[in-house]
Amino acid sequence: MTAPKTYQTEAIIIKRIKLGEADRILTLYTPELGKLKAVAKGTRRPKSKLGGHVELLTHSRLMLARGRNLDIITQAQTIDNFLPIKDDLEGISRGLYIAELVDSFTGEHIEDRQLFDLLLETLKQLSQSKDYEPILRYFELHLLDHLGYRPQLQHCTGCNSQLKPDSNFFSSSLGGVLCYKCGLNEPVARPLSLNALKVLRLWQNCDFAAARRVRINRELAIELEQVMREYIRYLLEKQLKSTAWLDRLKSEITHK
Repeated sequence: MTAPKTYQTEAIIIKRIKLGEADRILTLYTPELGKLKAVAKGTRRPKSKLGGHVELLTHSRLMLARGRNLDIITQAQTIDNFLPIKDDLEGISRGLYIAELVDSFTGEHIEDRQLFDLLLETLKQLSQSKDYEPILRYFELHLLDHLGYRPQLQHCTGCNSQLKPDSNFFSSSLGGVLCYKCGLNEPVARPLSLNALKVLRLWQNCDFAAARRVRINRELAIELEQVMREYIRYLLEKQLKSTAWLDRLKSEITHK
C-alpha cells in the first residue's frame, strides 16, 4: 500500500539548523515515529506563520508532506510552548540539555512513546519549578534506564556483593557502583558518598513528585551531577555541547 502523501503527528522540537536563506531543518521527537528530521520553510522570516509553532522546546501538532529526502512541515499548532523555560536562561539551558541528550542517544524512525512521554513530562516539570537539579538527574536516570543503561546501584559491579552503607565507588566503564575494596583496584572509578548512593537509588525508582521532594545541598548536587555526567560521557564517547553553557551559567551565578 502506498504511504499517504501527508500525515499528522505531535512533536517536540529538539534541534534546528539553518537551511538556505529562510528555512530550517528541524529535529522532531514524536510519539509514534520516534525522532525525525523535517524542513520548516520560511520560518526564519519575521512574518512566518509557522515560526512561533516550531521553536525549540515547543510541543506542537504538525502536518507534514512527504518529500524526496526530508518531509516538509506544512501546518503547525502549538500545544505547549513551555514559556517559563524560555523566559529564563537557566531554564532554557536545562531544556536544551535534555533535548541534546535525547538527540544523542536515539536513532531516527524508532517509535518510543515512553521516551516521548518522559521528555514531555520533564519539560513540564522544568516549567513548574526552579529546582532544576533533581529534575535533570531524574531525567538522566530514567532515560538511561529506558535505553538499557540502568546503572547498578544495589550490588557491587565487581564482586556482586551487597553494597554496604559506607563510602563506595562509581565506575562508568562497569556501569555502576563498586564496593570500597573493589573500587580501590579500579583506577578510574570515582568515590561515591553514601548520601549520593541513597539519592540515586530513590530517584531511580520513584516518580517525579517524589524526586522533587528530596532536598539536597550544593555539595551533594555537584557530586550527583559529576557522577551522571561522567557516565553519560562514557556511554556517548563525547561531551555534550550544552554542558559547557550549563557550567558557564552556574559559574556566573556563583560569582555574582
